[in-house]
Amino acid sequence: MNSHAPNMRPVIRQLDEAAANRIAAGEVVERPASAVKELVENALDAGAVRIDIAIAKGGKALIRVSDDGCGMTAEDLPLALSRHATSKIDGSDLLDIRSFGFRGEALPSLGAVGRLVLTSRAQGFEAAQLTVTGGRLGAVRPAAGNRGTVVELRDLFFATPARLKFLRSDRAETQAIVEVIRRLAMAEPYVGFSLTDEDEGRVLFRADAEQGDLFGALQTRLARVMGRDFIDNALAIDASRDEISLTGFAALPTYSRGAAVAQHLFVNGRPVRDKLLTGAMRAGYMDVLAQGRHPAAVLFVTCDPHSVDVNVHPAKAEVRFREPDAARGLVVSALRHALAGAGHRSSSTVATAALQVAQVEPQRPSYQAPARPSGAAIAASFGFQAPGFSEAPSARVEPEPETDATEAPLGAARAQLHENWIVAQTATGIVIVDQHAAHERLVYERLKAQAAANGIPAQALLIPEIVELSEADAQRILSIADELAALGLVIEAFGGGAVAVREVPAMIARIDAPRLIRDILDDLADQGSSDRLRARVDAVLSSMACHGSVRSGRRMTGDEMNALLREMERTPKSGQCNHGRPTSIELKLSDIERLFGR
Repeated sequence: MNSHAPNMRPVIRQLDEAAANRIAAGEVVERPASAVKELVENALDAGAVRIDIAIAKGGKALIRVSDDGCGMTAEDLPLALSRHATSKIDGSDLLDIRSFGFRGEALPSLGAVGRLVLTSRAQGFEAAQLTVTGGRLGAVRPAAGNRGTVVELRDLFFATPARLKFLRSDRAETQAIVEVIRRLAMAEPYVGFSLTDEDEGRVLFRADAEQGDLFGALQTRLARVMGRDFIDNALAIDASRDEISLTGFAALPTYSRGAAVAQHLFVNGRPVRDKLLTGAMRAGYMDVLAQGRHPAAVLFVTCDPHSVDVNVHPAKAEVRFREPDAARGLVVSALRHALAGAGHRSSSTVATAALQVAQVEPQRPSYQAPARPSGAAIAASFGFQAPGFSEAPSARVEPEPETDATEAPLGAARAQLHENWIVAQTATGIVIVDQHAAHERLVYERLKAQAAANGIPAQALLIPEIVELSEADAQRILSIADELAALGLVIEAFGGGAVAVREVPAMIARIDAPRLIRDILDDLADQGSSDRLRARVDAVLSSMACHGSVRSGRRMTGDEMNALLREMERTPKSGQCNHGRPTSIELKLSDIERLFGR
């Protein structure tokens, strides 16, 4: 017997408006931060250039949002508190969304679960006020006020007390509100924001409206919100493809975080948490981050509103692109291009950390060792020694004119310490280079370039491996067969839902083809794409580079050290080794003098 089936035929009833609003509030307003987000987005849609937010008890007792936007008239107020009443769209084209809000659910939902007072004044009209308590509307009354709107929400969820049990502490809810305002402030550099905790009488966040061109205003705003260190160590991103543009800032790999807390993505100005874009960002930083580290970036995707559906979730935190591959490809290529252009540059925080531990016993960080490739691959990799080295050199360095090498970015080699550290003198300080880490990246980039030019060698299996899949999964994996073949994995249909693995990458000594196929399918289902095989191939190339590069403990001549420095300056991504460690640290003379109290 079905436990959900009643003994008698159920009667279909029309829910009253108050119940419908409380149900809608459960989707739109999950916590105080959700209410703040909806109200601040309404203020932005109204054209506000100054938005002030006040909260109490983590937003549970009070949320007040004041703006200087276009405001509303007395006749508008009751309509604004009706479900699905909005000024943002006319309903004729639900894909042409050019505003934050468009559902017309936020205000009636908030009024259904709290005590809401709406005061507004439009240019040329008198101010008016309307009160809503638990979904019951009061009468519109005259009020005093400047142009704009003030929304005051007290006792959130008093009408649905069960929801209060699921809220976190006042401190946690306050922090969630701060994060919402920070994200919206990043997207709107020309708007001023302030967030005040009325319990403690202190300003939790403040950002005045910025001036200048958009890139300059965004840079200044991000310095306020993300911190000066982020901007000092970030690369400007400005790329476009197929009518999609990508702008923003992405930090150097050596300026990374232990969690994905410094990743902020926006689509047409709307803060989103999108798996496709997050996966694209991860792919863009592939092979330049240490194990367990996460990139920091603030990226803005801009496209025609018809190319992206923002109406897939009530909170509008998720989006769906009409051409997801184009959006993902743009993010990946733009990030890789920017990181390659950074060359030998390493984040300034590396030098800061070095200075901080100059008088403290340093702790050696733990890094995951790369997988060891086959013996033949290791032997072949020794042919990739850097130019000018006495042991198995395979490249040439053009003679440079006799100029003062201290003017070069990485300076002139002056000493080698403990047969591992190259000390170079620059015009403004010194650079310390980890010779093995630096040469490892140089050899790795050469191996990748060779693989890209000649393809990944494939090894035919004596007996093809048959992988049984569902028909849907088989079609999905076969749709990227050409991409997999370029990486040395050759598959073909074998009837029904099965696929046959004919060839595998020759450089990977042991490969579990069925497991790899299923892992790639998981990536495709979760992110719409997969870099798993590319990562496996790169891991082998990285290990080959590690075994074929200059070892720690190797004594180098002055010419060899300078040859290494010059090649670092020419090689993309040479600021970090294959495992994400910095290859060099630059110390300014002023920093060194400060260590000695000068």
